[in-house]
Amino acid sequence: MADYKMEAAKAALKFIKPGQTIGLGAGATIANLAQLIAADVDLAASLTFTSPSFKTTNLLASKGFNVKSPALLSRLDIYFDGCDQFDTGLNALKSGGGIHTTEKILAAMANEFILIGDAGKFSSQLTTTYPLVIEILPAALQIVLKRLANDFPDAKLNQRLSTQKDGPVVSDNGNMLVDVYFTRLLPLQELNTKIKMIPGVVEHSLFYQMATRAIIAGEEGVKIVTPQP
Repeated sequence: MADYKMEAAKAALKFIKPGQTIGLGAGATIANLAQLIAADVDLAASLTFTSPSFKTTNLLASKGFNVKSPALLSRLDIYFDGCDQFDTGLNALKSGGGIHTTEKILAAMANEFILIGDAGKFSSQLTTTYPLVIEILPAALQIVLKRLANDFPDAKLNQRLSTQKDGPVVSDNGNMLVDVYFTRLLPLQELNTKIKMIPGVVEHSLFYQMATRAIIAGEEGVKIVTPQP
């Protein structure tokens, strides 16, 4: 059986040029891309890397790459990342890792934000299969939950709780994470703005009109997709 994640990573490698500053997100396709870069010793030695992911950062460091904290950078040449789902406009939902705030910062500072992964991530429109994850300041948790319940009465709100200790999951930024399961999605532009305007919300996991292209691999081969209206 074909390894579509590896095929997508091989296609992504072709976009990287010597001397660039590259951001890598999280997930299996990103790990494959890191392995491919490591195999090209001269290319790897010329690059600077950063990542929002603890696991990816450790992988990059183990390869001997030049890794910098996102806080030390103001621009990237390319930011590569996967997602849970994306649509024809390359709007993406990234829900699982709870690191979407830093992921979005890196995507915003990149000349190109490229989604990579298997073709199963594509949907003509985003659906309610995956939650919207919201990062919330601890002091604002209850007021944000109340506002969400009022604004989206049909939505299910789940604060992430730790399975390893008593208490909530805390983001890398020291904040709370809430998964919002909608029964239907508002128009994405409206949803993007409406959630962000709630006081106490740090960021949410809808990447609205941020990706410049997507590299996806599936039964029909590798495709390079650009945003469609």
